[in-house]
Amino acid sequence: MTILTVDFGSTFTKAALVADDGTVLGTASTPTTGTQGRGSGDILDGYRVLRDRLGVPHGAHVHACSSAGGGLRLAVVGYERTVTAEAGHRVGLSAGAKVVHVADGALTTREVSGIRHARPDILLLVGGTDGGNADVLLHNAARLAKGAIGGHGPHAVPIVLAGNIDARSEATALLEAAGRPAIHADNVLPQIGVIAPESARAAIREAFLRHVIGGKGLSRDAAFGQMVEAATPDAVLRGVEVVADVRGGGDVMVVDIGGATTDVYSVITPEGEDASLRKDVVAPLWHARTVEGDLGMRWNAVHVVEAAESEGLLGSVGDPEALRSYAAHVQARPGSLPADDVERRLDLELARLAALVAVRRHSRPGQPTESPRPLANVTTLVGSGGVLRHTDEAGRAHVLDAVLADHAGGWKVPRSATATVDAAYLLYAVGLLDAHDPASARSVASQLA
Repeated sequence: MTILTVDFGSTFTKAALVADDGTVLGTASTPTTGTQGRGSGDILDGYRVLRDRLGVPHGAHVHACSSAGGGLRLAVVGYERTVTAEAGHRVGLSAGAKVVHVADGALTTREVSGIRHARPDILLLVGGTDGGNADVLLHNAARLAKGAIGGHGPHAVPIVLAGNIDARSEATALLEAAGRPAIHADNVLPQIGVIAPESARAAIREAFLRHVIGGKGLSRDAAFGQMVEAATPDAVLRGVEVVADVRGGGDVMVVDIGGATTDVYSVITPEGEDASLRKDVVAPLWHARTVEGDLGMRWNAVHVVEAAESEGLLGSVGDPEALRSYAAHVQARPGSLPADDVERRLDLELARLAALVAVRRHSRPGQPTESPRPLANVTTLVGSGGVLRHTDEAGRAHVLDAVLADHAGGWKVPRSATATVDAAYLLYAVGLLDAHDPASARSVASQLA
């Protein structure tokens, strides 16, 4: 049976048509419809354009992911900033969320107001190891029950409860008594030095599909909610995991340079001391994603230059002032494309700097209790994003080779890695397929080289 995979992105909707043997029959993209407010149509208008363009047969199975309408916005409430709150933050990123707020300790009225101001789609409530202190978790559950974040009833922000399992029943009762939907998950930090993301990732995915997709008003057609199965970054991380498996378990890193953010994914098999010792209070996620919300090629182009300057990277730019001017230009006109060879070179410089800063942040310790991410054994670096898909081999090498040669970045550069580009934008499709047809997923993943 032919399968159509679709990614409803914030700017473009992409599709890939896949045969039952894993052969990619075609790919296409079109501007995402229905996300610009009244009069802009329905998000499925663009989807139907892609169906026609690809000649999708009647009866084809459709599997989709979405980051349209701002994607998945998550707030995290934990016990301590460097322990459960940090664990919740990492789990949220791995679940495909944009973490818009992190609070720690016993919530005050002001802190609840800060969460409300961040406008999360979902709230992840964590705190305490299993059998440990439950006071803060229960206090925060009571505060959130009264907080009216997103309203009450069907408009209430769903709360994923993934803290001390011994306090789960009491915390659930507090939330449900106030009409706040609560979804259970296992503790993300069952004991110090152990992080358990999968149950919370599944619960966040469930909340996203049940409460968020329909609530963004992107389509009047129930078919949209029925076909979307995951947030796009969640599907991409799953795709990266399949790619790592197809390549014999070699460590894989992906740099996705977008208009609003630059995301970095890495799938690592720890070895030696990393595999046997728990040096960190919060153990690392070996399959992880970080989102750099200030490193977008358009919406945050000026911030890319500022971040690169703070990292000491502007010395490698031929004309920093020309780059500053270009960054200001495209940030004011986020829909713009390079008009000539000069602007194309400047666009690639923005991409190079965004990738370098994003990978440095992904790799270096983010907390005093955290160790550097061991990326020395990465064998494959995959580049993604429109800027890489629409340039030539020299342009791709300019961006990705810089990452692999960043010996001054404060992280261990891979000893031996090759770089490639997801030129057809298939990582999300691999992730979606893996949930239904792992053999086809592996076949598509093998075509990424």
